[in-house]
Amino acid sequence: MKGFRSFILRGNVVDLAVGIVIGAAFTAVVNGFVSAFLTPLVGLATGATGDMSRKAFTLGATEFPYGAFINAAISFLLLASALYFLVVLPINKLHERLAPHHDVQAPKRDCPECLSPVPAQARRCASCTVSLPAVPAQAGETTQRAG
Repeated sequence: MKGFRSFILRGNVVDLAVGIVIGAAFTAVVNGFVSAFLTPLVGLATGATGDMSRKAFTLGATEFPYGAFINAAISFLLLASALYFLVVLPINKLHERLAPHHDVQAPKRDCPECLSPVPAQARRCASCTVSLPAVPAQAGETTQRAG
């Protein structure tokens, strides 16, 4: 039981559970908005009146409720766009503002002993610690040596 308790009380498990509950509640709100406002607007645009989600056509003895599909598609698009514009985009901007990450890649070369990639200006391999041959400076490049 102690292992189960520590698993359940981990931060990421609790965060995931809270996210699922909030996501379900948000989905209910979006579905309500779609069925109350957007489905009738789609019905007006297509010339239908009343509840679009009850629209269906029959082929043979089978009924195809295409209105329910339209309702679900609109709900999905609304949910996805709301999550992106109200959650993902602001969080990404906030994250970039608070912790900008500029990944500058130094030129690399392979270690002759272990074939690990090492920075081109390195004098020793970080993986196998072998001394690396010096790289001649190219035109326009300046090298600084620690005294």
